This record gives sequence, structure tokens and C-alpha cells, in this order.
Amino acid sequence: MLAIFKRELRGYFTGVIGYVFLALFLAVAGAVFCYTTLFSMSADVSAYFTMMLLFCGIMLPILTMKSFSEERKAKTEQLLLTSPVSIPAMVFGKLLASYVIFAAAVVFTSLYFLILTPYATVKFTLLLGNIVALLLVGFVFIAIGLFVSSLTENQLSAVVGTIGIILGFLAIGIISTLIPDKYWVRYVFDSLSIFTRFSTFTNGYFDLASVVYYLSVGGIFLYLTIRIYDRRRYS
Repeated sequence: MLAIFKRELRGYFTGVIGYVFLALFLAVAGAVFCYTTLFSMSADVSAYFTMMLLFCGIMLPILTMKSFSEERKAKTEQLLLTSPVSIPAMVFGKLLASYVIFAAAVVFTSLYFLILTPYATVKFTLLLGNIVALLLVGFVFIAIGLFVSSLTENQLSAVVGTIGIILGFLAIGIISTLIPDKYWVRYVFDSLSIFTRFSTFTNGYFDLASVVYYLSVGGIFLYLTIRIYDRRRYS
């Protein structure tokens, strides 16, 4: 797994995807920070992380689009499948490479709030909770991206497919707001909504059930990716 991780991490920066993602992420984070804090003269971190959640649904597919689709297009997939590396190790190595870049970008941009400390009171416990929540959601989005990338050799298709699934998960939370509280369907939608569970953290509550939910959803997509490559290896 370590060899796959190093190979993937190096690949992000021998090409342009790593630089494009980081540049885009830093630019968007800076703009969102200015809009939600500096321009509004507020030290509330919730608006910043809520908007970053929505933007991550668009930016993270750029990071994962090449993970498996490029292997198929470049005809190097067979080398991976016949190498002395297990399928789970291959998938987790690619996951870790993407996640390290994403996590580093999140932690670095979260330091923007240190600018506010001389002028306002920043709730660092709330800030930490939002960082953890965004990292958990990022894990889910990356797992979805890896799954979609394993289905196609076209990177554009991988991006579009990943964004489509992510928007579907986010739309569940929007639909639930249109359902009256008295219907049990709303409770089901809220339980499945990435956005609704994320709002728990932005309101200052650390919800263990939401942590389990994010890890479970990400784990399901990773399991599906592993199953796809298990079938390819033995076919």
C-alpha cells in the first residue's frame, strides 16, 4: 500500500492535477473566507464551512478523476492487477494519496481564522468540529470519486459521474426540508443526508452517529471499488 501511495502522490505533482486542485481550493477558500467573515465582519465559522462543503462536491472529483480511469486509458491497469499488491491495498493507497492532499488543503486554509483572533473571539472548539466534519465529508466524496473512476477510462465522465452522485446525496437534505415534520419520510431523508448531518457540526454539536454514518458511506463505496477490481483480476 505504501508503494501505491507514494506512486499516486508523486503522480499528482508530476502532472498538473495536484497543482490545479490546490490552486483552485486555495482560491475558493480565500474567496469564501473573505465573503463569510471579512466582508460580513463576523467570526462565525459555520457559514465558511457550509459553503466549502458545497464547493468540495465540485472540486474533489477533479482530484479523484484520474485515480483508476487513467490506469485503464494508459493500459497500466493490468500491471497493477498482476502486481504482488492486494486489491484493498491498491484502493486504500490511492485513497490515502488523494486524502492527504485534501486534508492538507483543509488544515492550511482553516488557519485563515487565526487572522481574526486579534479582532474577534474565534470559537476554536467549533472550528475544530467543523474541520473534522469537512474531513469526514471529504472522505465520503473521495470514496465516491474512486468508485466512479473505477468504472470508466474517461476522466471527464468520472468527474461528471462523481458530481452527480454527490449532488444526489446533497439533494436529499434539500428535499427533506420540503417534507412536513409529521411525516416519517422526512426522518429517513435527514438520516441519509450528508448536508443535514453536517449542519449538526456547524451548530456546535459533535454527533458520533454522523461520524459513523460518514465512515459507513465511504466504506460502502470503497468496498464496491474493491469488488469491481476483484472481478477484473480474476476475469
